Amino acid sequence: MGVRREARELSHGLVRDARGFAAHPRPSARRIGGRVGTKLGSWTLALDGTSVPERALIGGKAWSVARLRALGLPVPPAVVITTDACSAYLANGSLPEGFDAELRTAIAWLEQETGRTFGGAKSPLLVSVRSGAAVSMPGMMDTVLNLGINPDTAQALAAESGDTRFAIDTEKRFLDLYARIVLKATLPELGAEATVAEWQAAIVEATGGPVPDDPHAQLEAAVRAVFESWNSRRARRYRQHHGIPEDLGTAVTLQAMVFGNLDATSGTGVLFSRNPLTGEPAPYGEYLPRAQGEDVVSGRFTPLSLAALHEALPHVHGELLAAAAKLERENADVQDIEFTVQHGRLYLLQTRAAKRGPAAAVRFAVDMVKEGAIDEATALARVSAEQVRILLSPRLADGAGEAAEVLASGEAACQGIGSGVVVCDADEADNRAAAGERVVLACETTSPEDVHGMIAARAVITEHGGATSHAAVVSRALGVPCVVGCGSGQVSALAGREVTVDGGAGKIYAGLLPVYAPDEDVDPRLHALAAWAEKLAPLVVVAEPPAGLEVCDLDGRPGAEDPNELPKLLAGKAAARGGALASDEGVRAALAAGVKTLVVKPRLPALLAAVHAGSPQEH
Repeated sequence: MGVRREARELSHGLVRDARGFAAHPRPSARRIGGRVGTKLGSWTLALDGTSVPERALIGGKAWSVARLRALGLPVPPAVVITTDACSAYLANGSLPEGFDAELRTAIAWLEQETGRTFGGAKSPLLVSVRSGAAVSMPGMMDTVLNLGINPDTAQALAAESGDTRFAIDTEKRFLDLYARIVLKATLPELGAEATVAEWQAAIVEATGGPVPDDPHAQLEAAVRAVFESWNSRRARRYRQHHGIPEDLGTAVTLQAMVFGNLDATSGTGVLFSRNPLTGEPAPYGEYLPRAQGEDVVSGRFTPLSLAALHEALPHVHGELLAAAAKLERENADVQDIEFTVQHGRLYLLQTRAAKRGPAAAVRFAVDMVKEGAIDEATALARVSAEQVRILLSPRLADGAGEAAEVLASGEAACQGIGSGVVVCDADEADNRAAAGERVVLACETTSPEDVHGMIAARAVITEHGGATSHAAVVSRALGVPCVVGCGSGQVSALAGREVTVDGGAGKIYAGLLPVYAPDEDVDPRLHALAAWAEKLAPLVVVAEPPAGLEVCDLDGRPGAEDPNELPKLLAGKAAARGGALASDEGVRAALAAGVKTLVVKPRLPALLAAVHAGSPQEH
């Protein structure tokens, strides 16, 4: 049997029946949230396509897998450990009684679906262990790939694929993630030529013990690590910044591995159904051949455009775009889709509502109302007051960029202008910003450990990574101007310098450049949002008060800077103005005090804050 035939059989054998799903519930079914889901135990469910259980129970990632299967799209089989299990673990400090047996039942279901054996010396099953909260928190929690590999299963993969290098690469990838995420090890820099034995020795040196060969021991430890990542510093900071409740917990999705690192007709990528930076209604994404998903999102590698996938595998490219269009239509929102290609065959790993920059958020909302996909209230729920403030924040003055020195350039990742002193450490950025200094965070790449620095910075710039890297995705979620992929040594050399970052143009300029503020009344999309918000807002927002209206002016009044004092200052006032009312907190305070009219500029952020106070914004 030749290598090509063996690889084809591996590709098709790893996930059996990838395109045909059960049409009826399996016998062991229970009702959850008004829907039926296959119950494997008290804490686990099979995502078999018979239904889509509640997101709060199974998390966003598993919800998307169930949705993909229900729609008949190609997705590797998966099971989910519920958020209830996470809550029990965090409350008691231990896994629930009988949990080990449930994990084995879950793995047995995956074995049945794939026709492979977990830990088997022939046709081994490897799994990914992925976090997934009910509210999307991209990159904030942990994932372990290729779990279940050990010397025996690595040898079996090599024999089955006919490619020892593939098996070695897969084992080293597992050791790297398991050591960092599960064992919390800090390893020395090991080059691409390091052997598996050298990886194992480095782990023993760092932790005092080896990675277990028993795949079930690997799995239980990985599940614990994912549960614990819910309370990591980066996850807590992200939830605090976005107002996400602390008690949601994370589910854990166990999904059969498909291998983007198998051969030259394999790869991995991320596709957005529309451009998440500009809002342009065209697919946008990146592809990295002979790689796994971590390679794309980590920013360590700069991926290729989707055109490269079209050129190499046009049938896969066509299937991917068709799936993206279907998912956007079914979910009535722009989708962020993670995919893997294994030996020329497409698999979708997950889909979620795309994190979007401020300009894209506005365009998506307005365009989808015009297309009839959503109503005006939904559109308003998808645009935050802060995103509009960023859009209306200063831009480079005419000619300023042309006259300035360009210190570095890269790929535009999140629009906006940010200026300050370049610092190369997230902790330093956080500390200096807390002291009132304007800083720009510069990194080779960012990781979830840098989120606090990204929140504090006026802009983020990286040397490596593309538009779907961690830095790009998180910056868009935060609304922080971002430029990625500037090149090795380009941004670290700027440490200590004052710079201006243009996240829309992908350029870093020397010095603090002059800027101007856009006008909300000139932009037709902002004008449309304002008209819709006026119909739903529980108060009136004007730029100038009508004649004869008595207005309480808060500027300069003692206590006006404290949102907790505002209700007292506004008590009994029909109308009010002042800088304190430009914030979301100020608008909520005015509503609580019964104020009927706000006099603020710009108007739209206050209108949106008022609408969201009554109808919470979508996360």
